[in-house]
Amino acid sequence: MNKILITYFSANGVTKEKGHELATLLGAHEEEIISEEKYTSLDLDWRNKKSRSSLEMMDETSRPKMVPFKSNLDDFDTIFIGFPIWWGVEPRIIDTFLDNYNLEGKKIIVFGTSGGSPINYSLAHLKEKYPNLDFKKAVLLNFKLDKDEVLDLIKD
Repeated sequence: MNKILITYFSANGVTKEKGHELATLLGAHEEEIISEEKYTSLDLDWRNKKSRSSLEMMDETSRPKMVPFKSNLDDFDTIFIGFPIWWGVEPRIIDTFLDNYNLEGKKIIVFGTSGGSPINYSLAHLKEKYPNLDFKKAVLLNFKLDKDEVLDLIKD
């Protein structure tokens, strides 16, 4: 059977809530991608060009340090990766995760939360940046999850 991991980065709890909902609906294992240095509200002020998140997003090579993962990714066939959409793409800590953990051969489904950005550009960006990974689908999860829609995500 297809063993599923729901993993996500959540700066303010919104993406974590959606990740937990997904894990509950799918009966999946769940693990958060955690930054070694917690983001404050000042860090997340995208209007301030000197805020931590703005500086990270302006630097394509930025890789914020993350707390090591506890799960053994070899145990999973399908991995959901969730994040708030920053500047139209994934936060740089997602790149830290993808650079440090081997997801080759895994079916990857991306989910995002956003106040207005669509998810399609994030998916295209990830596919371009990580061509060796099998990104299957992407979905924006700003509203209540529908079980049938969630089950459609894991169908090939």
